[in-house]
Amino acid sequence: MIHGSRRPWAQLFFIALFLALTRPGASCAPFIFQRDTFAFKNATVLKYKNGLPTLQRQLAADPTNQYTRRCFVMSRAALQFQKFARFDPHGAPPEDRELAVRIRAVVHRAPWSSPLPEDRRVVFSGYANLRQLSKAKTDVFERNLGSGFLTYFRPANARMFFVHSREYQEKTHANLDAALARGDLFVAYLSTFPKLEINHAILIYGRKPGRSKDGLTGYFVYDPNHPEAPRELTWSPGERAFAYQKDIDFVGGFVRVYQCYGKPLQ
Repeated sequence: MIHGSRRPWAQLFFIALFLALTRPGASCAPFIFQRDTFAFKNATVLKYKNGLPTLQRQLAADPTNQYTRRCFVMSRAALQFQKFARFDPHGAPPEDRELAVRIRAVVHRAPWSSPLPEDRRVVFSGYANLRQLSKAKTDVFERNLGSGFLTYFRPANARMFFVHSREYQEKTHANLDAALARGDLFVAYLSTFPKLEINHAILIYGRKPGRSKDGLTGYFVYDPNHPEAPRELTWSPGERAFAYQKDIDFVGGFVRVYQCYGKPLQ
């Protein structure tokens, strides 16, 4: 009788444990460029002309870059704010010192972790969204998002030297589509090694509907170097390759894509 009376409680305990472990995690709101990105920009250390580095610049029209080497940092942080922060426009804005503490609380969380439920997120009061807050407090963000220099020592960067196959890019493309389909974001490292045309990180947040006339699939990109508007990455199934939009820093065209921050050591 004693053992029989305990068995139902044991069964209830294991059922509750199973439900807790398998309960779906919190989800993120859809990523909106003018709401969920930083208002300030990352800059390259060197100046570029037609995609090639140069030391020549016109001081009046092309000032010295100040906030540099942060493309990985800003792409990762945009993902982290989407997962771990919430904004309360009706609350009192925090002082700069407290704001710095809250920023670090967000960016120190593992970016591959599941999104937090609303009641456990770091609250940023007095502002409606990340774009608004980062515009008002650019200097606080720049001091607290993290070191750009340390991103040069990420273990996964070694892939640019050894992993060049089309098969790997096909796998990356499949992982990208799978991530977007389940509502996740995708931080991508772009490289053309051994050419040095681009060495850059971006955040891919959406897939364009349909395909272009030439069969390409397009993706919406937040590029920390271009806070003004989304940019575009494309996938060619025929070439089994990605291509990135041209700008002053990059000649445009073929790039290799490597996922970052999808799991530890990536």
